Amino acid sequence: MKIRVATYNIHKGVSSLRSQPRVIALKKAIAEFHADVVFLQEVQGRHDRFQARYGKEEHAHRHWPETAQYDYFKGEKHHSAYGMNAVYDHGHHGNALLSAFPIENSHNHDVSDHAYEQRGILHCVLNTQGGRVHCYVVHLGLFEGSRGRQTEALIEHVNASSHGEPVIIAGDFNDWRNTLSDRLRNALGVVEVFDELGPKSPLGDMVRSWAGRQPRLAPARTFPAMLPWFRLDRIYVRGFQVDNAQVMHGPLWAKLSDHAPIVAELQLA
Repeated sequence: MKIRVATYNIHKGVSSLRSQPRVIALKKAIAEFHADVVFLQEVQGRHDRFQARYGKEEHAHRHWPETAQYDYFKGEKHHSAYGMNAVYDHGHHGNALLSAFPIENSHNHDVSDHAYEQRGILHCVLNTQGGRVHCYVVHLGLFEGSRGRQTEALIEHVNASSHGEPVIIAGDFNDWRNTLSDRLRNALGVVEVFDELGPKSPLGDMVRSWAGRQPRLAPARTFPAMLPWFRLDRIYVRGFQVDNAQVMHGPLWAKLSDHAPIVAELQLA
């Protein structure tokens, strides 16, 4: 069974500059993934100020929808789940999952490491034709120490909840130095999709083979979307073969969020 997945930090549905609403355009862009499962970070569950400013009847179809973003994005073909992380006076935001498969259950696991960053791991169990698949939507902290502790919490939660079944872990790891991949691979038996596809150069493979070196493992560059340089966003899988993966970048994506999305094609092993 093939599954097409995507991960995208949508920057709360507003542009990086001047915080202009991009929710309507984001819905169209997410549909362009043609994905069965979409992992979203920084999703607005509610924002009273934007709703009051851009959600008026004469602007509703151009700027800000009446429903929560995760319900708006799912359309008629997907189910949705939402994990509320950051709560403030005028609203809240968190992680979300859109799934073409029924969501058997979902749970948001709080991994906040300090009072200034509210973070969570949204765990959803999908009922697919090939059996149950465990999806974990991740958005780790900005500080390295916090990310390390949150990764340990992620490992513990996946080991306790996945029961050896297929796993997809995706999101914004903020791991620009790529210090977490080895821990996840060793503890969970997962692979990162770009690592699994490996280098594209036969000559490079030959040189590394002669030198007795392993292929260099590096996730894709996804941030900033205008000119991706930092490797922040990842898709890790277990129980799947990785057929393809790509970063969606270019002028269109640079206008929508500060992160570029990743789309991968998987096959249940």
